[in-house]
Amino acid sequence: MSSKSSQSEVFSSRWGMLLAMLGMAVGTGNIWRFPRIAATNGGGSFLVAWAVFLMAWSVPLLIVEFAIGKGTRYGPVGAFIKTLGPKFAWMGAWVAFVATAIMFYYSVVMGWTIRFFVASVSGEIPGAVPDAFWNGFNSHPQALITHVVAMALGLWVVSKGVKGIETAAKILMPSLIVLVIVLAIRALMLPGAEKGLAFLFTPHLSQLGDYHIWLQALTQNAWDTGAGWGLVTTYAIYMRAKEDTSLNAFVIGFGNNSISLLSGILVLCTVFSVMPDAAGQIVGAGNEGLTFIWIPQLFARIPAGRFFMALFFLALLFAAWTSLVSMIELASRVLMDLGLTRGRAIALVGTAGILFGMPSALNLDIFHNQDWVWGVGLMLSGFFFAFAVLRYGVTKWRETFINHAHSDLRIGAWWDWVIRFIVVESIVLMAWWLWSARGADFKATWSLFRPENVGTVLIQWGVVLIILLLANKWMGRSLKEGVGQPEDV
Repeated sequence: MSSKSSQSEVFSSRWGMLLAMLGMAVGTGNIWRFPRIAATNGGGSFLVAWAVFLMAWSVPLLIVEFAIGKGTRYGPVGAFIKTLGPKFAWMGAWVAFVATAIMFYYSVVMGWTIRFFVASVSGEIPGAVPDAFWNGFNSHPQALITHVVAMALGLWVVSKGVKGIETAAKILMPSLIVLVIVLAIRALMLPGAEKGLAFLFTPHLSQLGDYHIWLQALTQNAWDTGAGWGLVTTYAIYMRAKEDTSLNAFVIGFGNNSISLLSGILVLCTVFSVMPDAAGQIVGAGNEGLTFIWIPQLFARIPAGRFFMALFFLALLFAAWTSLVSMIELASRVLMDLGLTRGRAIALVGTAGILFGMPSALNLDIFHNQDWVWGVGLMLSGFFFAFAVLRYGVTKWRETFINHAHSDLRIGAWWDWVIRFIVVESIVLMAWWLWSARGADFKATWSLFRPENVGTVLIQWGVVLIILLLANKWMGRSLKEGVGQPEDV
């Protein structure tokens, strides 16, 4: 079979493609996780390590994904088959499955943003105790309803094909960027905001020797840029034939991290201005605690707080929506590569997304468990992409798929060494996170659905990998006519 739809569907412009890619990369992790992780890991010291790993993880892997998607015109499964051969279909399937598993609970997060945006506009939150409002919403039927609404919104965009994805990106991403800039400017105008800026942008050389800061910075890059997820691979299928790959990767990487920095400014300047005595408690409250309990309290203490709180949750909603769209498209693309029509593929993905997202919507412990298991799984996905390049021949890959005739920016031999380093980084990250989750209680360490333990990762990964290995021949046969050398770029 041939991937006909991928040949007929293309982004209409480079601007539209970049906005769609940026929408994929910018998600809730930029707005709620980055400020918390930066604040709890030294502020300015964290930024130094974070900037290093932008170039030592995110951008190199984004380049790989741009190249493999555009070169093969297939999603992750077909891309690995065409690049490495049918024996490696399971690797591409792992990449696709992890992103899809994240989709199952990411729609729950988008549902939370919908509820809090509505509550901000209606005035429900400022008049209530924020933690009571949050506790009365999450893990209750309301969260199930908003989860379904979020999936429906994502499916609606993807059902329109590449044109729908591009149109949504052209509306949502500029709106998101404007909202974040407005919120950051408002935060900078608050009295005492300079303390937040100083904390965020002042590095301390003594802290740069702390390996925890470097590992957290690497993790943040692995989780919030979309590098190694397979999402860029999928969107790159729809790039025009003469489109560049390397410069686009730099634009996406730096654009994504710019949104993170603006988010850090708006959150930390507000914290240090409004509640400086509680700064440590606020930023250490966890993603949901920071966003859905403390943020409403912060905005309630500034002039026009209800208005700016609504803008904040609207920005969070747009970030979640564009990212969810990319995950739905990835899962649908894999099914289309295997022979399904777009309509049938989307229907299947939508049904699975609603059903498998229900446990996370109704139980916060299951949500945290899945976020832990498949968040760590992304690091194995990054390893597989780097492995694919090394097996193909890293220098050959660079000269064939990156430095092609239409490249705006030629990549040098430094990239070859960074790809080799990514293999080491991914192994170190996986080992560190699993080691950090070890416990003295053997039973707790091997609980299936408890958050952040070793056993739940190894058991769930093991089940998925066994299934994918057993299905490897079937996937290879289903894509048999597409197997071979990647297309000229």
